[in-house]
Amino acid sequence: VLQLIKEKLPVSISLGLWMTLLSYAISIPLGIRKAVKDGSRFDTWTSAVVIVGYAIPGFLFAILLIVLFAGGSFWQIFPLRGLTSDNFSQLSFFGKIADYLWHIALPVTAMALGAFATSTLLTKNSFLDEIRKQYVLTARMKGLSERGVLYGHVFRNAMLIVIAGFPGAFVGALFAGSLLIETIFSLDGLGLLSFEAIVNRDYPVVFANLYIFSLIGLVVHLLTDLTYTWVDPRIDFETRET
Repeated sequence: VLQLIKEKLPVSISLGLWMTLLSYAISIPLGIRKAVKDGSRFDTWTSAVVIVGYAIPGFLFAILLIVLFAGGSFWQIFPLRGLTSDNFSQLSFFGKIADYLWHIALPVTAMALGAFATSTLLTKNSFLDEIRKQYVLTARMKGLSERGVLYGHVFRNAMLIVIAGFPGAFVGALFAGSLLIETIFSLDGLGLLSFEAIVNRDYPVVFANLYIFSLIGLVVHLLTDLTYTWVDPRIDFETRET
């Protein structure tokens, strides 16, 4: 069972990691921009786009991408199966990177569509709460630029709640997103393995997958706690006398 999971784990980790990084790379700058432009036309139409993207199920968007870009009915731009081509071992170093990115483009895009919506609105609301506090007004009165106030003072306080959502986003991508996406794009990962094990009542594989997912979740939570102290040095986990 461990050997079987070892073969499938890189696929699921790859999808979950890239999906989380892509969604945060989009949601954090967009959320900050929406907070700064709160109530403007930019804020209104981006909110509409985010809500529509969140409302579309990931698997339905995946099917749409296949129809449009994977030879379904229109263009044959991206491959439909696997994470690498058959001649992957013969490619150069940069050729392997390009081939890998070419294969994961559609699955990661389908998974990230709804993932960045929650993070975007969370980032916006968190920054709005901080921008309205007294220390921001004090920093502005001292003559700091808007960018200096935003990234020098507001950023580390507002990002704490966003960082707190990272474990859920990453583990959620492994649990829920990977199953449907791996099935649609024929990716041989843990999601597909778990589904087949449940259908076939292969209990050793089911419990081993549950253990791996739980272990990954605990490790990511630990990294999140360590990130808290890096973002805001005022936070520590020392015991206090009462």
